[in-house]
Amino acid sequence: MNKKKLNTKSLDLILSKMIDTVGTSKDEIFRIGEQCRKDHLTLSDELKEVKELVKKSIIVGDKLESQTRLARNRLSEVSAHFNDHTEAEVREAYEKAHRLQMEYSMNMQLEKQLRDRRDDIERRLVGLHETIERAEHLISQITIVMNYLMSDLQQVGEMLEDARMKQEFGLKIIEAQEEERKRLSREIHDGPAQMMANVMMRSDLIERVFNEQGGVEAIKEIRDLKKMVRNALYEVRRIIYDLRPMALDDLGLVPTLKKYLQTTEEYHKTIKIHFLNLKEEKRLQTKYEVALFRLIQESVQNALKHADAAEIIVKLEIDHSKVIAVIKDDGVGFDIQEKKKDSFGLIGMRERVEMLEGQLIVDSKVGKGTVVIIQIPLNL
Repeated sequence: MNKKKLNTKSLDLILSKMIDTVGTSKDEIFRIGEQCRKDHLTLSDELKEVKELVKKSIIVGDKLESQTRLARNRLSEVSAHFNDHTEAEVREAYEKAHRLQMEYSMNMQLEKQLRDRRDDIERRLVGLHETIERAEHLISQITIVMNYLMSDLQQVGEMLEDARMKQEFGLKIIEAQEEERKRLSREIHDGPAQMMANVMMRSDLIERVFNEQGGVEAIKEIRDLKKMVRNALYEVRRIIYDLRPMALDDLGLVPTLKKYLQTTEEYHKTIKIHFLNLKEEKRLQTKYEVALFRLIQESVQNALKHADAAEIIVKLEIDHSKVIAVIKDDGVGFDIQEKKKDSFGLIGMRERVEMLEGQLIVDSKVGKGTVVIIQIPLNL
């Protein structure tokens, strides 16, 4: 029997509709998660204020309790020696004891209300935190599905007979990519997003400081705010370089690599990264520049994550017929014969190199560091 060829355009259309539907669901879950984050931030601020009010109420309560006790003692003394005091003194002692007792009772009631409000906010914060975590988990799962649908499996063509192998390999690559995306997501959440939230809080604080303490103190707060904004900008730029440096399209591979490696070294601080361009600085076709940047980036990130290295050396050589990149670290190394479950990054690198008809060599020994050699022919 002759196998009928599948209409790939129809398949792509079906996949496109599926992706749109899944994407809409992902966006809705994302909006729910973001709203929960905003509510969490608002309640956290309110919780701080309520705790401060509880503290103040306790201090006031202790003071009123002491004053009330003294006033009662005074009233008892006046009552015991009624004939020795004027009517005005007796009335004053009674009114003062009564007033302080009322103030003390009202303060106790206020303290109880504040404590109840504090406990309620803390319970709501726990619930919001659980909702945020569930939303993040769902988004992560949906992203895996979307990446699978948007992967090269859309362009099945004449390779459908290898579909099962494609799926298994594709899922491994997607899982590795998703881990990287989760890392970037967490970096954005813990870095720029948190900094921006702090900027909003500090901006409100500046206004309060200006009103309560004057311009000099407000200017100090503004200086601190500028530092926070500068740090947030640095984090954003670093993350952009992780995603895709804009300079790659404008300046080319060599200047972009220099900047990326310099930024990476500045961020990690404890590691030295050296870049050597051994031949001319020339532009390549976009597919080569993007692939080489990603391959070198993945190699450097592997060294940073797993090698515990003190030094990384990146060498690049471009001539008229080929590109050779060498990434070497002095880290702990590994046994290349041992297959690890989390080695999908290396699988993805091999796949990318093979697509460009190149060669990837990884040489490593335990305790001896790692050398990655990438050689790609230029079909110009």
